[in-house]
Amino acid sequence: MLSLVTPAAFAKQYTIVNVPKVAGIAWFDRMKQGVERFAADTGHNAYQVGPSRADAALQVQIVEDLIAQGVDAITIVPFSVEALEPVLKKAREAGIVVIAHEASNIQNVDWDLEAFENEAYGARLMDLLAEAMGYEGEFATFVGSLTSKSHNEWIDGAMKRQQEKYPNMKVVAERLECYDDQTVAYNKMKELVMTYPNLKGIQTCASTAPPGAGLVLEEMGLVDEIAIVGTSLVSAAGPYLESGAVNWIGFWDPAEAAYAMNVLAVHVLEGKEIHEGMDLGVPGYNNLKIDGKVLYGEAWIFVNKDNMHEYDF
Repeated sequence: MLSLVTPAAFAKQYTIVNVPKVAGIAWFDRMKQGVERFAADTGHNAYQVGPSRADAALQVQIVEDLIAQGVDAITIVPFSVEALEPVLKKAREAGIVVIAHEASNIQNVDWDLEAFENEAYGARLMDLLAEAMGYEGEFATFVGSLTSKSHNEWIDGAMKRQQEKYPNMKVVAERLECYDDQTVAYNKMKELVMTYPNLKGIQTCASTAPPGAGLVLEEMGLVDEIAIVGTSLVSAAGPYLESGAVNWIGFWDPAEAAYAMNVLAVHVLEGKEIHEGMDLGVPGYNNLKIDGKVLYGEAWIFVNKDNMHEYDF
């Protein structure tokens, strides 16, 4: 991407640290690339530090450390909004700008930046699942955790759409937690298939769930029997899209989200007005909507085996 942001656009250099839910998975590795690109483009000291596992207490400790270091801004994807509110309040009291992502209900931030309106995204994934299931049959839903605000809003939107448009579909297990862990998703999918022999589809939220669930279908010879639709990346779910074990994935580019969060953090640090229709100079974040402390972009992408080769992450 050719950035519209240049070092000359900023009055001074800042230290901005991104804290993802967990380090070492494809989604947040891609997010790290966006942070590093922002640093290279602008000269700001921007970097990413994430916990070794998806654990709110580990995120809290990282933020505590950043407060002690006196960084200028923290961008964060909370594993648990409730667990992080006190430490983010402490960060802001220390004069640190806080920008969140995937946390539309969070309070102790300057802004929360969302790639899109979450319920609309979940509804669109339900449309894709319904089509793949032939608009009838039993299905289940997965979330990363019950504390993940965005995941639960996606499922809220999906369930509302199903109830309104697809009455011949029936949910048999809702909001199974996979803790952003592919092995957990694999084990829960295997249990789900054994418990519900008439299962025809699942909708997932964590990026690790489609590959975990897809592997189960491949191993059990159920690729053509059960549809999988959910959030992931081509780098994680690509082999399962190719095999047909996963029908569709939806996502936004975590690198662009990270870049946009950093641009927003600098705007706040420099006292610039944040306004409706604002353009952060990042694809998908060119015409922001505002609702309270939440900024919404238009950055969603939907991929199946036919167009997956257009995305290299």
